[in-house]
Amino acid sequence: MAVDGIIFDLDGTLWDSRKEVAESWTKVVQDRHDAAREVTADDLTGLMGLQLPEIGDRLFPELDADERKELMDECCVYENDYVAEKGGTLYPGLEEVLEQLTQTYPLYIVSNCQDGYIEAFFEAHGLGKYFKDYENPGRTGLPKSGNIKLVIERNNLKNAIYVGDTKGDEDAARGAGVPFIWAAYGFGQTDAPDFRIGSLAELPGLVEGL
Repeated sequence: MAVDGIIFDLDGTLWDSRKEVAESWTKVVQDRHDAAREVTADDLTGLMGLQLPEIGDRLFPELDADERKELMDECCVYENDYVAEKGGTLYPGLEEVLEQLTQTYPLYIVSNCQDGYIEAFFEAHGLGKYFKDYENPGRTGLPKSGNIKLVIERNNLKNAIYVGDTKGDEDAARGAGVPFIWAAYGFGQTDAPDFRIGSLAELPGLVEGL
């Protein structure tokens, strides 16, 4: 298999922004909903990789659907600006690995996030130059598998692979018909990944051997 594109998940694969996202959401929630409520990084750990409506359902079941959507929309708008300014925790060696990979492979991102979040990642850390394209349900309304397919079609990829850290990522890769590399250092578990990496530094060698 001659890999012609590597598509990455974002949270739990390239960086960990739980602290910053939790801080930004807490600000909005306390201002708009419950002055005593705090959203913590631990609250978000089991929710990373889900689409935003499902995250809202789990975090704020006390609200009706319209109130919950309005609150989540406000959280996401504030979050994008906050994360773009504060950044997140990049996984060790990220930029070095991206720079190495781009010598041979085009790189992409598909994440279950709101529109503007991937751009905030780029702005915070100056890493947009390494990626040819990206997609998210905030722009398309599609599930992750559909967004992977969209990136593949848009970029005429024949042998893409997807790198992610959760069962949802694995299912999305299967749905898109591409091999799945499990980032075992991330937030989740998977059932039967095609390949496994324990750190980003392992990725170039693995891909080269495919």
